[in-house]
Amino acid sequence: MQEYRYIGLSLAGKPVQGILYAGNRWEVKKKLQEIAREFKINVNRVQKKSTFIYKVRKGNDKPITGEQSAFSQAEVQRALLNMGFQVISIRRKIFDFKARVPVQDIVIFINLCAELLKEKFPYDEILQLLANDTANRTLKETIREIHKDLKLGKEGFQVYGRHEKVLGKFTAHMLSIASTSGNMAQVYESTAKYLTRDADFKKSVRSALFMPIIVLFAIIATFIFYIMYIFPQMTNMLTKYDVKIPPMTKACISLSGFLQNNILWLLLGVLIPVVLFIRFYKTPKGRIFVHKLILSIPIVGSLLHKSSIEIFSRVFHALYSGSGENINVIKTAAEACRNAYIEQQVKAVVIPTMLREGKSFTECLEKTEVFPVNAINRFRSGEESGTLRESALQLANYYEKETTHKLARVVDYINLSVSIAVTVLILALTIISSEIGFVSPNTGPGMGGR
Repeated sequence: MQEYRYIGLSLAGKPVQGILYAGNRWEVKKKLQEIAREFKINVNRVQKKSTFIYKVRKGNDKPITGEQSAFSQAEVQRALLNMGFQVISIRRKIFDFKARVPVQDIVIFINLCAELLKEKFPYDEILQLLANDTANRTLKETIREIHKDLKLGKEGFQVYGRHEKVLGKFTAHMLSIASTSGNMAQVYESTAKYLTRDADFKKSVRSALFMPIIVLFAIIATFIFYIMYIFPQMTNMLTKYDVKIPPMTKACISLSGFLQNNILWLLLGVLIPVVLFIRFYKTPKGRIFVHKLILSIPIVGSLLHKSSIEIFSRVFHALYSGSGENINVIKTAAEACRNAYIEQQVKAVVIPTMLREGKSFTECLEKTEVFPVNAINRFRSGEESGTLRESALQLANYYEKETTHKLARVVDYINLSVSIAVTVLILALTIISSEIGFVSPNTGPGMGGR
């Protein structure tokens, strides 16, 4: 998320300015409309926080170069002059982007935070230590910016939300939760544990599917090229003579002509639905619909479903206090579960029902129809015995073990499916090619040899 500063005037004519965070200009415009409507102000100017490269000198010393984030060049110049520097040049950084940080580096950072928090180190000191010792430049700058923003008293969701492109949306969300929870170490530890497992799963899938997918795409490309260009050359002679064309060969000739005449329309027919689907998925309703659909996918859907319930349970365990309604805990756990449909069901069913009808947590979970029977029973047992927090941890650990054991089987299923698809395409090419070899001219009156 980017940081923006808006400047305007109140109805009384007094100057007003504030800070907001947004992912793009459209979101900025929407938030500004809400601010103007709520606080009755007229926004005159919006400035995006950018990185400026400066070159300065102090006395007769050698020039120093550096970078500074600010809303304007004048702001950087004023700050440098106040520190007693002679400004040589200031320019906006043209390519202001941050390189991707490896997941392993983020996991190490979070694990170290958790360990040092357990040792009762002040969080301020932890960030200073890790900023100095982190080798990755992007992560180092991110930690320093987090440290600076927290010292300025900014809210956790603002501080970490700015860096979700570097840390990841899930990680940024969990760290913002940790900043307001009474158990930072446990939230950090839970986050690192899940990121490690998630990275291991993706690595297993990539390593298992890398070669089969390359082979699959190569075979598909070969099949299309064969049908569109090579096959017509081989069959042109058949159309010139009185030859009985076998059914598969005849079908392939028709398919070849159709592809050649309609290739652009076919490409548009594939690309347009993909673009529309991506745009639909980016809307709140689209995301909920797709995530609901994912849960119904055989094998993989069940694994992802249980993974989301595991995250919900682990976050619930980390934040649950055992006293009061804990509505915010339930809401936060739903937001962290990484499935928009489950989140929507919890927010639309569980929380309103608990507040309006005063029903128990377990009764409300049953109404969502997204929590498995085992999860409901485990939560009910904990609720009845007064050990709800411990039950949530037991459930999270159970689903962790179950999903871990099923990872290898899921990868095997996917690998098998790709292998079958490759085999079918190779077999089709072989049959089509061999069928042409059995074609022979019709022998009728006057066609016999002399």
